[in-house]
Amino acid sequence: MSSKFFSTLFFLFLLILQYGVLVLEAQQAYVDNHQLDCHDSDPSTKGYLCNGVQSSCQSYITFRANPPYNSPAKIGYLLGSQSEATLIASMNNISCDVATIPTNKQVVVPVNCSCHAGLYYQHNATYRIKDENENYFTLANDTYQGLTTCQSLWEQNPYDLNELYAGSDLHVPLRCACPTPNQTASGVKCMLTYMVTWGDYISLIAELFNANEQSVLDANELLEDDLIYPFTPILVPLLSEPSTVDLPGYSPPPTRTPPVEVFPVTESSNSKKWVFFGTGIGAVLLVLVAFSAFSFWYFCRRPSQKSQEPNATKTDPSSVSHVGIEFFIESLIIYKFDSIQTATGNFSEDNRVKGSVYKGIFEGDHAAVKAMRGDVSSEIDILKKMNHSNIVRLSGFCVHEGNTYLVYQYAENGSLDDWLHLYKNDPVSSSLSWKQRLQIAYNVADAFTYLHNYTTPPFVHKNLTTSNILLHGNFRAMITNFGLARKLSNDDQGAPQLTRHVVGTNGYMAPEYLENGLITPKLDVFAYGVVILELLSGKKAVMSETNGEEKMLFALINNVLEGDNVREKLKAFIDPCLRGNIPLHFAFSIAQLAKDCVAHDPNDRPSMLEVFMSLSKILSSALD
Repeated sequence: MSSKFFSTLFFLFLLILQYGVLVLEAQQAYVDNHQLDCHDSDPSTKGYLCNGVQSSCQSYITFRANPPYNSPAKIGYLLGSQSEATLIASMNNISCDVATIPTNKQVVVPVNCSCHAGLYYQHNATYRIKDENENYFTLANDTYQGLTTCQSLWEQNPYDLNELYAGSDLHVPLRCACPTPNQTASGVKCMLTYMVTWGDYISLIAELFNANEQSVLDANELLEDDLIYPFTPILVPLLSEPSTVDLPGYSPPPTRTPPVEVFPVTESSNSKKWVFFGTGIGAVLLVLVAFSAFSFWYFCRRPSQKSQEPNATKTDPSSVSHVGIEFFIESLIIYKFDSIQTATGNFSEDNRVKGSVYKGIFEGDHAAVKAMRGDVSSEIDILKKMNHSNIVRLSGFCVHEGNTYLVYQYAENGSLDDWLHLYKNDPVSSSLSWKQRLQIAYNVADAFTYLHNYTTPPFVHKNLTTSNILLHGNFRAMITNFGLARKLSNDDQGAPQLTRHVVGTNGYMAPEYLENGLITPKLDVFAYGVVILELLSGKKAVMSETNGEEKMLFALINNVLEGDNVREKLKAFIDPCLRGNIPLHFAFSIAQLAKDCVAHDPNDRPSMLEVFMSLSKILSSALD
């Protein structure tokens, strides 16, 4: 008994010793298509082991441009490298952050790689589920092109395979690695995660990055005869950090079976692990596993918001268009009018927030109830499709005697307009700090980047004002009031539209809209510039002069930033509550961004994505 115990103990010791040697000398195991089965628990699917000299390092990954992720800014946004958009552009010989990259063109993206839980290297990104067709398998293999796996997504998120729904926020661990002690001793400076495609083999991959073929084989624990498969990662050890690269795109596999090619048998032919041999097997496995995964997901998936309030019911919608009413009912709660009355205290003045908006309590949860007349089906349809933390969430509605009551997510801190123009003179209330204002500006830019680029179809809000920016308990900004929103065509987001019905809020409407009824995303950019000016100056968008005339805030900024004494003029322009608290170089950067946004010519204004990237850099510097 004792002898058996010591034998077992000695065996375990040898295993531990062997593992220690492997961690020191070996590199990383190739995933070898294990990622195609979400239930395959092979360790290679979880990531690359933390066996490097450093616990964190600068690393690189490759990504192929594919709409909507087809510019340095959009790729950086998806991969959690927003602040590196300019570097992505310069490294890949792309003219600017927002330039469109040809579809399937491969780019190199710098990422910060760190050891997660002492086990696996990864770079962290985030993703919000857009619709019920997305799941861990499609995200890993389609959206992120194999840079993560179904297994690692499942392990590092609180949702089960069949529990994902639109609006779920996911943590996305992207594969990366740091050099091992042996690699560092050999002169390796950094590691690159390369995604294999059709026609690739190890010597070709090594040649693309001026790497040694044997070092690539060793880094992935591969032998000369091993197969590699499309959409799997290969680690490439680099002797120097890439400065500029120009990688080729790829052509999809032929739809018809190509003729069999016979390669001459030579002494070196085994060193080329042609991916063609692995493609046939991989494709069959992919189809079978994808079908199984889809069947499992389809029959087991949890419907989005399947539970409704006990008193929810279908009502006869008199002020909501009958077209599509069943569509609304499927995803939103339809309240009884008496439950709306109970929640708002029969619309008491104590519960009135402002105008026709009331505070309500539904089963202990706070909500905002907005009473509206007329056809509001368009606004309901738009908000129902939105899944973004900086856009107010619509939970349901009620129709009663020609009125529609919309039930929204409640914003504890009210509107931005109140904080800038109402509370600032209240001695009991403290004003917003400049970092809070910068964060609010960032939140709003994030929301509009989503509206203009990542919804289907994209939308123009048309009525951005500080009154339509609500503040959550932690001062997270949320966009509301989509009553004037206009959808754009899917094929061309920049295509202008015209209207004769010019309506909006004075001080926020762009010149081309007022003069010609022109509608483009640059309409929102202009209004956003006015909001930034309000955040910076504390002034209203429209100011009354002593002679009764009105002065527009956006008309002041050119004079502030041009001519002589810019420094002193800018100090005078800044909100007195912020003077002495905001570094002047930050104030100048923000003012210059606002000036660009309110340019008279819409072609001179940046896109909201460009605005968002600029603010990302400013915010990152401010928080350092």
